Amino acid sequence: MFSKQLQPLIFVAFILTSALSVSSSPADIEKGRRKVVHVLEDDTGAVIVQTAPGKVVTHRGGSITLPCRFHHEPENVDPARIRIKWTKVTDTLQFEDVFVALGKQQRVFGSYRGRVFLEQAGPGDASVIIQNVTLEDYGRYECEVTNDMEDDTGFVNLDLEGVVFPYYPREGRYKLNYYQAEDACKKQDAILASHSQLHKAWLEGLDWCNAGWLEDGSVQYPISHPRDECGRKDTPAGVRNYGYRHKEDERYDAFCFTSKLNGKVYFLKRFKKVNYAEAIKACIRDGSVAAKVGQLYAAWKFQLLDRCEAGWLEDGSIRYPIVNPRSRCGGSQPGVRNLGFPDKKFRLYGVYCFRENKDEAAGGTGKTKSAIESLTRRKSSNSIPMNATKVI
Repeated sequence: MFSKQLQPLIFVAFILTSALSVSSSPADIEKGRRKVVHVLEDDTGAVIVQTAPGKVVTHRGGSITLPCRFHHEPENVDPARIRIKWTKVTDTLQFEDVFVALGKQQRVFGSYRGRVFLEQAGPGDASVIIQNVTLEDYGRYECEVTNDMEDDTGFVNLDLEGVVFPYYPREGRYKLNYYQAEDACKKQDAILASHSQLHKAWLEGLDWCNAGWLEDGSVQYPISHPRDECGRKDTPAGVRNYGYRHKEDERYDAFCFTSKLNGKVYFLKRFKKVNYAEAIKACIRDGSVAAKVGQLYAAWKFQLLDRCEAGWLEDGSIRYPIVNPRSRCGGSQPGVRNLGFPDKKFRLYGVYCFRENKDEAAGGTGKTKSAIESLTRRKSSNSIPMNATKVI
């Protein structure tokens, strides 16, 4: 319990209540509004915090504001004594430092260097902007504001638009321990999916009868159409959960998650089909590389890539994306068809290539200093960050 002689810190957490896209019109922006949850002091002088539930949503390569506001009583507190700290919190309650500021002094940590900045939209604004968002940025963030002996926190969930896909290597199914599954997803331009991402994919129709690792170390699989070979036909549809398994000793498949591409996947048109080695060389001669599995899924999801021709991918598998199901194209449901891992030397197919967007790649974070400064000049009380793709 703190003395009433101390200057109490009243913390206000807010979320945006309207869903916006990067290309929102001015009229749409004016319709947006901020929902503010006020925090009051009780009779003891301690601070009581209430945070607004919700999450902010963007995609890989985008920019997003993590909203956080605070208020002082009295309001004549020296800003140089205010400490703002942002931390990422994992499912295993591990903490990763992201950003800290004390007065005008600021420090950014690890992979966030050069990508995280204070929004500085006015007094009491502790919001940060994350640019060039990566797959690894997905998760839960803590905003902590400290003033002398008083401190308080709020939480923001950063979600990504993307697609979940099951993955197993050439060696076959149920061959990966947790760490191998994590590495397998990274090699396919993806990360291990979270439970919420897998659950959302199940709601959208994902049905897969093989258990796979998730990022929290649990093993699960989604069933939309119950059947005897997938946990009994008389059980309800849902995400089956084996619980947390031994990360080194047990073997399963993987559920990976990827998001929007910084480039384009395309089927390389050739007069003849080729083996794996020839396919790799063909993409390189075309100024590209053979596409990874995650890149093909992202192209199917975001590019709406639809091609009824099987082709090599970088991992040696043969797949093709179908947006509009039709006869002789692998079934009645949209998705990425998988023909497995054929002999690399003697089997002949087409090839899917990936070409990186050089302009965006060269741009790094994609924002100049002047652009950042223009973002920070917005008033938090009457504007909505244009770099927020969605807020739910």
